[in-house]
Amino acid sequence: MIPTGTGDAPCHHGEILQGVFLDDDGSRCAGLVTLPMAGPGSHAEFVRRPATAPGALTAVPADRTKAVRAAALAVAECAERTGQPPCGGELRLTGDIPVGLGMGSSTSDVIATVRAVADSYGLRLPPDTVARLAVHAELACDPLMLDGRPVLFAQREGRVLEVIGPEMPPLVVVGCALGGGAPVDTLSLPVRDASEADVRAFERLRTLLRRAVATADARLLGEVATASARRGQQTLGHPEFEALTGIARRAGGVGVQIAHSGAVAGVLFDPAAPGLRRRVRSCLRALDAHGIPATRTFTTFTTTQESLHGPAHRGGDRPSGPDTSRRPARLPAL
Repeated sequence: MIPTGTGDAPCHHGEILQGVFLDDDGSRCAGLVTLPMAGPGSHAEFVRRPATAPGALTAVPADRTKAVRAAALAVAECAERTGQPPCGGELRLTGDIPVGLGMGSSTSDVIATVRAVADSYGLRLPPDTVARLAVHAELACDPLMLDGRPVLFAQREGRVLEVIGPEMPPLVVVGCALGGGAPVDTLSLPVRDASEADVRAFERLRTLLRRAVATADARLLGEVATASARRGQQTLGHPEFEALTGIARRAGGVGVQIAHSGAVAGVLFDPAAPGLRRRVRSCLRALDAHGIPATRTFTTFTTTQESLHGPAHRGGDRPSGPDTSRRPARLPAL
């Protein structure tokens, strides 16, 4: 019987907070807190080919080079753990995460791949091992291998700097795509060194986010997300940013969040606020009036009817193409 394994991984909707923080030793460390999103994800199938060379790895689609690197690393890890010789195999990836919008599509591919390889060996690798392999495969990764709790995650090191709390405050998010939804090549973005003032500002936002999570304060979380997004504009420079914050304010939202390495964004609402549906409809009309395409409205908590304005999501396979230049895909709308 040919050893075959499967693996899955979710996506996220960009970041609530991203910057440079101090770790437990007082050293500077790039970190982020992502906004969880249920629905789209990556699925991987890995067929192990014993007695073949470890480098004999093929993938469908063939352009998923980061996932192929992850497969090779995972094979070496699992072979060592089981005492078997490393070998090649066939990787097949499917999923419905739009590429280049800052939703963690490449990390989702990588994590699903690592899980599929481990499954083909009859293993389930711990999250810290998955994170280590993911960072080696793509230089930086999102915390999609964890359990969904809000964490401050060092994306370039694959380690948790802090568990912020048990869960995010309940939010309703009206998703949209800036820049017409064009993919962002994160490797081409300018690198700006953080000053002492920057680090102090990020640490203040970290403290406020900790308080927002502890007290389930959606409004305070929205303030943190908006402040982080505003600082991110020093690099991203979205021309729609001021319009987006104005829309959030006029529609009665608590703030905005923007992927710090992509074009996906969201207007945040407190689900306990009165007139929620009216507020969401007002937001959608304003986005349309400003030429900002709305994508998907979702919640950060479990409901019996996640959508506030339409039919259920139906996903399809992502288009193929190079890792950083695949054509843009619209986020499936609810």
